Amino acid sequence: MRSLLLLSLLLTACASSPPPAAPSTAQIWTDLRVITGDPEHPEFSGLRHDGGLITHLWSGEVPAGLDGARRSFDGAAAVPGLVDAHLHLRGIGRADRQIKLQGTASIAEVAARVSAATDRAPGTWIRGRGWDQNDWADTAFPTASPLDAAAPEHPVWLTRVDGHAVWVNARAMALAGVDAQTADPPGGQILRGADGAPTGVFVDNAIDLLAAALPAPTDAEVRADLERGVRLCQEAGLVGVHDMGVGAQAMAQLQAMEGAPLGLRVWAYHGGGDDLAERLAGGPDREGRLQVPGVKLFADGALGSRGAALLAPYSDRPESSGLLLTEPDALTATVRLAHGLGFQVAIHAIGDRGNRVALDALGALGPNDRRHRIEHAQIVDPADIARFAALGVTASMQPTHATSDMPWVPDRLGPDRLEGAYAWRRFLEAGVPLAFGSDAPVESHDPRLGLYAAVTRQDAAGSPEGGWLPDQVLSIEEALAAFSAGPAAAVGSAGGVLRVGAPADLTVLDRDPRAAAPKELLDLVVLRTVVGGESVYVRGEGG
Repeated sequence: MRSLLLLSLLLTACASSPPPAAPSTAQIWTDLRVITGDPEHPEFSGLRHDGGLITHLWSGEVPAGLDGARRSFDGAAAVPGLVDAHLHLRGIGRADRQIKLQGTASIAEVAARVSAATDRAPGTWIRGRGWDQNDWADTAFPTASPLDAAAPEHPVWLTRVDGHAVWVNARAMALAGVDAQTADPPGGQILRGADGAPTGVFVDNAIDLLAAALPAPTDAEVRADLERGVRLCQEAGLVGVHDMGVGAQAMAQLQAMEGAPLGLRVWAYHGGGDDLAERLAGGPDREGRLQVPGVKLFADGALGSRGAALLAPYSDRPESSGLLLTEPDALTATVRLAHGLGFQVAIHAIGDRGNRVALDALGALGPNDRRHRIEHAQIVDPADIARFAALGVTASMQPTHATSDMPWVPDRLGPDRLEGAYAWRRFLEAGVPLAFGSDAPVESHDPRLGLYAAVTRQDAAGSPEGGWLPDQVLSIEEALAAFSAGPAAAVGSAGGVLRVGAPADLTVLDRDPRAAAPKELLDLVVLRTVVGGESVYVRGEGG
């Protein structure tokens, strides 16, 4: 009886005791320049966040009664978390472990780097990325011969900087079964010698002729590439990315990573393919740190490899007007399919014809509020800019493309087509929403480079004086918005502006970028990257 009484008292006490309180996540940040991105309330000196949201903003003394762990930032600046509106997350990680060819000045330099990588077992693939024949004294496309000499016992696959051409050796072509009898596929080109035999460079859809010979990546390799890409983005101050053209294997690994938890906000866009309808059948995912809002399609190729589709021939190759990677009727049909299943459509379009074809496909949908987008929009007939605004299409653009391409774009286009070249201000003034990114690993994922390019239209050395097509420069406030509020609006996110109730997504810099001289933007130091109140990167703490 006594034991029953004690048990009863114990159960009563347990039932009436409140559960232990969860540890507080509240943080109070002081001595900080909080640059909100909100024109009505542009700056504060402190903030509090809790539960992943901003709960208070103030200027002057900390309001009385606020609880939370306090942290002083010694005058650093917090801007709305920077988001890259167009990159390739796995590509960043993969490029980090391949031969790096950016900045190579000659075929011989590329061959030397390939030769240095032949210390692996014969027959294994050597892969690299970043070559650009426009950087060489001889700007003609290369051939397989230098790679044959550099790596006679290895198949070699070198991706051009834009990802729209590959340069391979004879061993790689033999493994793929490609020879003089292999026909160019629709939307692709095999560069050939006088005898009709492939010379070693494959452009756009012709790359698919080789791809089957590559060893399939394991899930572990894909996961490692994605994790490496996430880490590099965090270190660069990015709180989120729009990951374009994600294949089924990478999508599955991202979904597995989400519960880790995923250290970035990732908006992943399905890549196209024969199984697209099957992959889209479940509809979009708009919850959590990993969201799948859309599908990425292709209208044309790239300007550097002369695959961008132009309305008139290339000035430096009058026999060519580029390539449509998807025929207009097929593109329109796929746009209708994705839209009908609730997805946003993002169409790669670089040349003025490619952009017109993309606009025609989106225009066929009729009025809608889906925030469909065109990726790159590099060369646009000025008359078509107003169509972006009328259709509610976001221009997803990459400032560093302009500063990388400016040495040779006038030769490709001639003077009469430059008015619509990388025309950020014309888009903005026409009321077209802008969302900026990098297209990494085509360019660096570092947003400081994008900010600098946007406000100067110069290379890192300050050339050309005054900027290339300088009437298209943006203010630093406009550039910051295009890397924060712009990407948020493009996907219908609540982020992009620091206000009470908004996600606590912040990039903390060592100084106010609005007060920096343009060249100083390149030297901004990322002190902290914060995603939903979680510091996913802290300088000096190893991430």
